[in-house]
Amino acid sequence: MGTSESASKRTAESSRHKVTFAHSFAVGRYAVTFAEWDACVADGGCNGYKPWDNGWGRGRRPAINISWSDAKSYAAWLSARTGKTYRLLSEAEREYVTRAGTTSSFWWGVSVSRGQANYDDRASQDKNAKGASGQKTAPVDSFQPNPWGLYQVHGNIWEWVEDCVNDTYEGAPVDGSPWLKGRCEQRVLRGGSWVSKADAVEAGSRYGVQSEGRVSNVGFRVARTLR
Repeated sequence: MGTSESASKRTAESSRHKVTFAHSFAVGRYAVTFAEWDACVADGGCNGYKPWDNGWGRGRRPAINISWSDAKSYAAWLSARTGKTYRLLSEAEREYVTRAGTTSSFWWGVSVSRGQANYDDRASQDKNAKGASGQKTAPVDSFQPNPWGLYQVHGNIWEWVEDCVNDTYEGAPVDGSPWLKGRCEQRVLRGGSWVSKADAVEAGSRYGVQSEGRVSNVGFRVARTLR
């Protein structure tokens, strides 16, 4: 876990360390969609909150304008509805499934282009040009999945994980569990988004924000521990 020497290093990511998972786990192939979120609301869950789609459409687009607590409410509803315990991923789990057995900055290699992920590529173009992303989210099944069949682990939306924010990995769990010490009024986001530059959608990229914020480039996917 952590960035390689060849990656664009930021202090919070640069400490490579070994993580050994205590349990197997399952993870959603896609970020949770508006269709799935709206089903939760229709069933009386998710605190009745209907997030704005920014005019981009709902259906198979990822649910956005979702806070960390909102994401937790969906996992609680899904658990009650199915009888199985769903949750957010830990930060270690999210990096593991992003890499899918690879060690490079992206699961496909060392750089990213407009045909591989939904991110803001304007840095490589005229600063006044429109980015390849079209400056909005894409449906969750856009772009090629990684070798483990997971879609958009790089870009499209930042995804909430369970962990509290810490500036470095010093003292982080080594068993894949979430880090529940630190600045817990903030939580970690992973994956980068449609408005992120290339280095922010790398496999090791991490970002911490206030947990109750609701913005148009943040959503989540769910996981389940397999015992």
